[in-house]
Amino acid sequence: MTHHEINFDGLIGPTHNYAGLSFGNLASARNKGAASNPRAAALQGLSKMRAVRDLGLHQGFLPPLDRPSLKTLRALGFRGTDPDVIAKAAKTAPEILANCYAASSMWTANAGTVAPSPDTEDGKAHFTPANLASNFHRAIEADTTARSLKHIFASDRYFVHHRALPGGVHFGDEGAANHGRLAQSHDRQGVHLFVYGVDGEKFPARQKLRASEAVARNHLLDAKKTVFVQQSRSALDAGAFHNDVVGVANGTVLFLHEQSFEDRASALAAIRKAAPFVEIVEAPADAVSLEDAVASYLFNSQLLSLPGGEMALVLPKESEENPRVKGFVDDTLAKNNPINRAVYMDVRESMRNGGGPACLRLRVILSDEELAATNQNFILDDAGFDALEAWVKKHYRDRLTPDDLTDPNFMDESLAALDALTQLLKMGAFYDFQR
Repeated sequence: MTHHEINFDGLIGPTHNYAGLSFGNLASARNKGAASNPRAAALQGLSKMRAVRDLGLHQGFLPPLDRPSLKTLRALGFRGTDPDVIAKAAKTAPEILANCYAASSMWTANAGTVAPSPDTEDGKAHFTPANLASNFHRAIEADTTARSLKHIFASDRYFVHHRALPGGVHFGDEGAANHGRLAQSHDRQGVHLFVYGVDGEKFPARQKLRASEAVARNHLLDAKKTVFVQQSRSALDAGAFHNDVVGVANGTVLFLHEQSFEDRASALAAIRKAAPFVEIVEAPADAVSLEDAVASYLFNSQLLSLPGGEMALVLPKESEENPRVKGFVDDTLAKNNPINRAVYMDVRESMRNGGGPACLRLRVILSDEELAATNQNFILDDAGFDALEAWVKKHYRDRLTPDDLTDPNFMDESLAALDALTQLLKMGAFYDFQR
């Protein structure tokens, strides 16, 4: 049975802005209050998706969440008509309004964790939406994210959907940004690598060991092929708020920074024991510092298995512009390992908010039958790309500041765009505001 790698990117929503909501995310804090360009952000994301599709892979997407989250604002005591709710929140609690406007669902690496059918005891693909308990603006995503996943992967025959983990920050789960799969091929049983954190001196850890263990249990994974390792505190305090800022795993390759793990020797030994076939491509700290890795998002690249058996890195332009990082990439491509292509993409609008190419995608491995059972409206061909680009150009602003969020007219504008999207994708009354 043939299995395929499909990357489901987050379609960037019309409220993309720089409110600086994510503590520990250096880029987010640095650009707080700056004007964003939602139209450019969405078109950059779609351009990256096209580039991946043109490499020979299937390309999917997840829709934006409905923002502002009027349901959340009403639950917090803001009453009246929808414009009244926006006006009252803007006047008395602008920080709450900013959280309810966040377009952070664009980073679908945090949408959840996926276990493909070759790895699970029941032979089905399992999905767990992340509870994202560490930040308010993300903690309100889980319900609608789960709805999206069930809408796209609806067949009970092939797919199992779990609820987001309970327990708040005690079981804080940030999804696939702290998870990777190693396998000799997509259709063979793989090894699951879960990376958890322990609070650093500067920043708190978001992924808890107990959360990773619970996801592994729910997904019916083989304990002998499941590895839990601790992210290094130095990486966390350098700004690697998710492990995918300092490492990415796919197929036979683990691509990472030397200072990714708290106990490097033990972690690599455990990974090699579970996956003896693994090829570890590691950046020495004296060649690429943690600061370089975080600023360039070198390891937040997409590591893609190409149809011909080769591998490609899809990296942000910031990696190309850093001479030390670019030198390491060039050296990696020249060596005898599966990675032999680098594609640099402009995703600057996302990068300015602290998310690179890998943040923007959720990797899903599907068999031919599972792919056929997936909602095809969310698998993109040329006509699909063209339609989404036309929708963005019609509905998105090219400049947005945090102050614009206080205007009830912008709420109408944003929800009208999403209403048009549901019609385009034949989603029915999908969003809360449509029900």
